[in-house]
Amino acid sequence: MPFTDKISPAPGEVRLAGVLTALPGLAMLALAALLVVSSFSGTSEIGGNNVYAEAGYYFALAAGTLACAAGLLLGKTWARSPGVVVALIMAGVGWYATGPSGRPGFGIPLIAVGVLTVVLLFRRRSRAWVLGQEDGESEEEAARRDGAAGRAARREREEDG
Repeated sequence: MPFTDKISPAPGEVRLAGVLTALPGLAMLALAALLVVSSFSGTSEIGGNNVYAEAGYYFALAAGTLACAAGLLLGKTWARSPGVVVALIMAGVGWYATGPSGRPGFGIPLIAVGVLTVVLLFRRRSRAWVLGQEDGESEEEAARRDGAAGRAARREREEDG
């Protein structure tokens, strides 16, 4: 078995969704760093310790989002549901930026990335991957075999024996 299959058995759609999921995480990380740097340089208009709390909040959100993105990139099935949630939130933020905020240049790309991520995570190959389906196998057969867990157990048996 090739080494890349051991690291990331996920289809290309899932890996691309992982890259797209990393974008808001990186943006939140940059925002947290910007808040901390602006507080040290004295250019922050927010006084007191509120800046540090806000930066910590964005850092925590970034860590969770980047963990989800890493899970998708590494082929971990647990990361699919949080990836969908991140994508839907991103599309919602884009909708708000486009409509009520009147910033379509900011909102439309967010909507596009959010919708594209959801589509990628619900394509046939992505669903087959998360359900643990083999080629030519139905969803019911994969469920009887215990899905992805059964696939992983069989792969371990093949490597050991």
